[in-house]
Amino acid sequence: MKKKIFVFFLVAMIGIAFMTVGAYKAQAQPVKLTYSNFFPPTHIQSKLAEAWCKEVEKRTDGKVKVEYYPGGTLTKAAQCYDGVVTGQSDIGFSVLAYTRGRFPVMSAVDLPLGYTSGQAATEVVNAVYDKFKPKELQDTEVMYLHAHGPGLIHTKGKAVRKLEDMKGLKLRGHGTSAKVVSALGGTPVPKPMPETYQMIQKGVVDGGVFPFEADKGWRLGEVTDYITADFSAAYTTSFFVVMNKDKWNSLPMGVKQIIEGINKEWVKKHGEAWDTSDMIGIYYFLNQGGQIIGLDSKEGLRWKKAVAPISEEYIQELNKKGFNGDEIVGFTIQALEKASK
Repeated sequence: MKKKIFVFFLVAMIGIAFMTVGAYKAQAQPVKLTYSNFFPPTHIQSKLAEAWCKEVEKRTDGKVKVEYYPGGTLTKAAQCYDGVVTGQSDIGFSVLAYTRGRFPVMSAVDLPLGYTSGQAATEVVNAVYDKFKPKELQDTEVMYLHAHGPGLIHTKGKAVRKLEDMKGLKLRGHGTSAKVVSALGGTPVPKPMPETYQMIQKGVVDGGVFPFEADKGWRLGEVTDYITADFSAAYTTSFFVVMNKDKWNSLPMGVKQIIEGINKEWVKKHGEAWDTSDMIGIYYFLNQGGQIIGLDSKEGLRWKKAVAPISEEYIQELNKKGFNGDEIVGFTIQALEKASK
């Protein structure tokens, strides 16, 4: 009897030992995450995203490893957000405006309010998110948001020196930027940024609306001849970096705190990078023989008045959806004024 009891306890202890070893091995295995981004790997924004991945691995001592997929190789730009929601990727970085109508509150940031820099735009998009915490982003865990510098008119073959010169031009634009093109008298062609180079090169469009950085970052300075510096009507485009909700909730609290700390640092890095790349884009564009056209104060005011109805219509659209449009747009304008000082 004693022998049987001994054997029983021996088997039990061995089983517990194996379970302990197995649990240890399970804990020792790093958490693997996938990160989808549509920017090409050479773009500064893509490099920052990849650096974020490496920083997460470094600060978690290898407990978390992030596999990075740039250039839309995992999910395309327009499918990126849904791809995170459904788990095609654990993390995604793309443009809110590529899924038009899905983010009504955050789209206020993209209005043509006269943006001056990427840092200011990035401050604004995060201020709006922190203020309203919109439900439209609650099906993911927001890492952080950022936005590019002033979006301006770029053309091939024809210079735009006054508002009347916009008539008949077909320009690539999406979301709010498409409305900007229409308000200024042109015809918008809504396509994602990766398609823009060939569209301009082949004459499908006469140009596009985008920030200076795209002249180098997307090499669009090679296929455009003129930039109209319409800062009074300048818009921005908001970008998201989000994580799958279930994946985020499965992470240990210590890991979450580390990632949250990195996110706060990377918001600033992205804003600064937009402005730095704007300067690089200007230099690249001019070196291709391009010309930048300024607007005097009188002409600038005409452009500002031309795009003003976009904000007014947007307020009404928000009101119809049950939001306080005046409050949201008013706060966005105030945030921009504060960020631009």
